Amino acid sequence: MRLRNVKGAREALAECAYVETEPETDRGAWEAVFGNGNPIHVEIGMGKGKFLLELAALHPEVNYVGVEMYASVLVRAAEKLAEGPELPNLRLLNVQAEALETIFAPGEVERIYLNFSDPWPKARHAKRRLTSPAFLKRYEGFLKEGGLLEFKTDNRELFEYSLESIRSGGWRLLGHTFDLHGDEALCTGNVMTEYEQKFSGQGQAICRLTAVR
Repeated sequence: MRLRNVKGAREALAECAYVETEPETDRGAWEAVFGNGNPIHVEIGMGKGKFLLELAALHPEVNYVGVEMYASVLVRAAEKLAEGPELPNLRLLNVQAEALETIFAPGEVERIYLNFSDPWPKARHAKRRLTSPAFLKRYEGFLKEGGLLEFKTDNRELFEYSLESIRSGGWRLLGHTFDLHGDEALCTGNVMTEYEQKFSGQGQAICRLTAVR
């Protein structure tokens, strides 16, 4: 499906107080950005922001950074922030996932969330998957020792690929399920994304894994 361009999205993001417009300058200095030393959790591919905005409201003791490459999508999250209560523990980045090593210093991030990432189904595009060995290696560049990776998807093939990438990449799988909403233990505390609401409402099973670096 072709992404609809939102006129003025980049300009709107540049004026949003939650958006870090020059995030490379924050590398190694995110404590100064947030004004505290709380742990940093990053969602890569945050979409319109439902998941991360809810988490930030629920957990003021954690600092959240949302990453979204499409300005026309991220601006919707910025609009939600403008309409709701202030969330001083949240920042937004309009960047590619490949750039994160230049934005976060080694050990600066405690947890990464990947929610309903693009499956890139063609084999020649496998390296673009956010759970590919190449991306897992990138995450090691800024995820702290013992840091967590959480991944949710409705795509069974992508999930099985991700399980293999995790195991072969030297990460330790802490838990996984092919039916999150049917797994009482793993679903405890689960915050749903827009896609999760849509797909689960259609009766599709949601897969989830948690792994440690």
